[in-house]
Amino acid sequence: MAIKEVEKLLLAGGSDKDLRHKFNQIEAMEDFVSAANEDGFDFTQQELVSVLDEEGDSFESSGNPRSRSIWWR
Repeated sequence: MAIKEVEKLLLAGGSDKDLRHKFNQIEAMEDFVSAANEDGFDFTQQELVSVLDEEGDSFESSGNPRSRSIWWR
């Protein structure tokens, strides 16, 4: 299930600061999903949005360095 792939990435980013940093630097959601797919996480932009909406998380990033509050622990 692709939803599980989104969850797998969000958990990986919660525990791996290098992975989290890499993905936090990507501004566009389309590019974020493409990078995730290249790294072996097989999901679509719509599936990412679905998981984030369900959890009440926002894809928006802020700060310097960039960060997002989407990562799970």
